Amino acid sequence: MTRHFAYSLCLLAFTSSFAFASDIPADSKIKSAIVYSDRATVTRQAVIDIPAGSHTLVFSNLPTTLFPDSLRAEGSATATVKFGAVAYKQAAAVQLPSAQAEELTLKLETLQDQKKALDEEKAALAAKKAFLTNLGTQGGLRANENIAEINLKPEQWSAAAQAIYTGLTEVSAADIQNDMKARELSKQIFKTQSDLNALNTTQYSAYNVTVPFESDNATQLTLDLSYQVPNASWRPTYDARLNTESGKLDLIQYGSVSQGTGEDWDGIKLSLSTAQPQRGTSLPDLTPFWLDINAYQTFGAVGGAAMDKMVMSNSASAVPAAAPMLREAMESDQRAEPARKQASFVTAQIETGGFMTEYKIPGPATVAADGTETKLMVGAFNTESIIQVHIKPQLSTDAFLVSKARLKGESPVLPGQVSLFRDGAYVGQSSIPLLRPDEEHPLFFGVDDQVSVKRKVLKDEKSEAGMIVRDNTLERSFITEIQNLHSKPVQVVVKETVPAGRNEKISADIVKDLTTAGYEADSANIKGLLRWEFPLEPKAKKDVKLGWKVSWPKDTSLSGL
Repeated sequence: MTRHFAYSLCLLAFTSSFAFASDIPADSKIKSAIVYSDRATVTRQAVIDIPAGSHTLVFSNLPTTLFPDSLRAEGSATATVKFGAVAYKQAAAVQLPSAQAEELTLKLETLQDQKKALDEEKAALAAKKAFLTNLGTQGGLRANENIAEINLKPEQWSAAAQAIYTGLTEVSAADIQNDMKARELSKQIFKTQSDLNALNTTQYSAYNVTVPFESDNATQLTLDLSYQVPNASWRPTYDARLNTESGKLDLIQYGSVSQGTGEDWDGIKLSLSTAQPQRGTSLPDLTPFWLDINAYQTFGAVGGAAMDKMVMSNSASAVPAAAPMLREAMESDQRAEPARKQASFVTAQIETGGFMTEYKIPGPATVAADGTETKLMVGAFNTESIIQVHIKPQLSTDAFLVSKARLKGESPVLPGQVSLFRDGAYVGQSSIPLLRPDEEHPLFFGVDDQVSVKRKVLKDEKSEAGMIVRDNTLERSFITEIQNLHSKPVQVVVKETVPAGRNEKISADIVKDLTTAGYEADSANIKGLLRWEFPLEPKAKKDVKLGWKVSWPKDTSLSGL
């Protein structure tokens, strides 16, 4: 029967039975990682044949940036195995092996071999050119003892000259092609050498982590060593794909992951978590809020600045202590699946615990340690959407296509950038806020050219205060002409603002007779925002009118108009 056991650094101490343990190298690979907003929990796995007795497993070349308090081991074996306390120490500076450096070195050697072969070919062409030139020079025929005497009949001179000309032309053409290839190879060699130098200039120091154990029998031990490291993060990004015929909106989530932990993640099981370990687990204690009389001032002279200073001093003493590391997410993940079993999902498995969400990326994932963002598929959100056409005639006579989406399901949508696609065509980018289930958010998909909008000013009159009229007045009215050129109905939303006074002496009113009825006043709790919504049949027209009047006292000026 396989036995499972685990321990953490802060819970157990060395026992006397581990005093004379021998070291066993632990050949491990990164198995999985859980990425948070500013760090990651990395799990390495080693499968080792261990003898009976007391020994120590040694994990070498781990990054020195890891948080020692987060070190944790968990393993399974058929024998009874007991762990001691984990320990770590910094090893001498080493250059960690880099798969990218090996790849660049191989590429550089290949390019240099190609350049060498090209140089040899150029030398052969130069020799051939010299031979043909000497062959065609009568003086060369006499001076060069290595060339046999050639006796040509008069009728053969023309053919010989043509042969020499053709040979020299071919040599020149080949020489030009070789020069072009040589220049391109030199550029590639220079770039590859520069990239390799950039990698080689980065030196690393490393941690060696030891795990002492005692086993009653020889057995095969599967050991998982997990730790948290900084310089890793992820952010959500989205694709919003709108089908204007069906009105369906597909909201697809991705996780953009980057890391510079010093270890490449190659073919691992990756999870993205919304937990934030850096924010701590509790609030700091409150301290007494003391007040006193300033010794150099009377009580009445103590002003707001002094009070502010005392409040700031009191707040500064309540800085949260360092946050302990969260390990529960990693533990639950490891207990959820048997060892050596690779999970496979079409989309990410989403686990919500009420306070956090974890996205398990389907299939093996690879993220290089060079800081480059890797975009990984998470899954699609279920939405209910309504297509509308939004018009703001004060700003533009363009009508904009909008999908008003309501989030369904149990998982929230995190804030992030969204790429917008309308009928398969990319139209731009936007952003979405945090959305919880059943919340709505409009997404704009560009101009709808099939809805015509024209705006006209019907009235713009200002009257000055006089003997009879005591106030200055300004009255304006507008008409917005809207036509649906689509072959199907559209739902139109028109928004306009009317003046709103910040002073009680300013009177701002809507002229009812000059304003189309059916509007929502102070829409979205915005003062003065009017909103009309109505369906518009194919080829149909509708006019939206707006009139307002503003009055203010004579001998005063008005700002904002």
